[in-house]
Amino acid sequence: MATESTPQAEAGTRSIGFFEKYLSLWVITCIVIGVLIGRFAPAIPAFLSTMEYARVSIPVAVLIWLMIYPMMLKVDFASIVRATKQPKGLTVTTVTNWLVKPFTMYVFAWFFLNVVFGPWIGPELSREYLAGAVLLGAAPCTAMVFVWSHLSDGDPAYTLVQVAVNDLIILVAFTPIVALLLGISNITVPYDTLFLSVVLFVVIPLAAGYLSRVLIVRRRGLDYFENVFIEKFDGVTTVGLLLTLIILFSFQGEIILANPLHIVLIAVPLVVQTYVIYGFAYGWARLWKLPHAVAGPGAMIGASNFFELAVAVAVSLFGLSSGAALATVVGVLVEVPVMLSLVKFTNRTVDWFPRKAAAPTG
Repeated sequence: MATESTPQAEAGTRSIGFFEKYLSLWVITCIVIGVLIGRFAPAIPAFLSTMEYARVSIPVAVLIWLMIYPMMLKVDFASIVRATKQPKGLTVTTVTNWLVKPFTMYVFAWFFLNVVFGPWIGPELSREYLAGAVLLGAAPCTAMVFVWSHLSDGDPAYTLVQVAVNDLIILVAFTPIVALLLGISNITVPYDTLFLSVVLFVVIPLAAGYLSRVLIVRRRGLDYFENVFIEKFDGVTTVGLLLTLIILFSFQGEIILANPLHIVLIAVPLVVQTYVIYGFAYGWARLWKLPHAVAGPGAMIGASNFFELAVAVAVSLFGLSSGAALATVVGVLVEVPVMLSLVKFTNRTVDWFPRKAAAPTG
């Protein structure tokens, strides 16, 4: 069934695993390990790069699946039906992601990368970095938001609905928004990558979680499922995240070490954008008196990015060694620590919101 925030469900006070408790430290450690592997053991990412289909890394897909599956176990389909009857949360997420986020990303990236940092970057790289930032801004999160929702005690059923809506909108809105902002009329989006990502990161773990729930509840009962079986997966989500970071940063180790200053400059507009979009959505949700378990994940979907898609499109359009590809990877670099800070803030502001969901409307 859908989870509810409780007074005990705050960061650092609930029962969480060893890795979750010190997640910021482990994230930094894994990023360093990944960069060092890319620099001193390039054969490892070279081997992993051979295991791809439709530009999706199969090892990364498996790890993301491990991140999501434990959360999908908590989804009760009856809760999904109820979530669709509360349109305010969906409205906040949809408007923020598609009518606000892509355009604020463009404004912040253009201002910092062309005006403020232009003399250090140069016009050609500024344009490429801007392109990468726009690709991130036009791709709201689909997979990783389940992790942020889990860590902030979000409603897994409603989070699933919010993500599903974004997945559908991405299919029709991603290309025209990127084309509009970058002035590219014949942009090629790898739709096979997009569809495969949706299947891998949403459909498969959801189906597996549903089947597991039905079979185990039928055999052992709901109490066993919720209090014993799910407990066995404590830490799996976090370990999957950490291993994913090692793989992602092993691919860009050389580039990151060769451009340390540019990494910082690219990160500035991305960090500003993340906090602004989160604040916009979270503040709107508070004004509308949405439940905390809906408001937190809803704000985080827009604040974080579908970096798998952004990286794939950047490589496809501009090349693996391009500034656009580097900018999307920097998006991954800054997203995890920034989102962890937002998770902590979300958990500390539970009292800003109603304890229970508002009565269904519409």
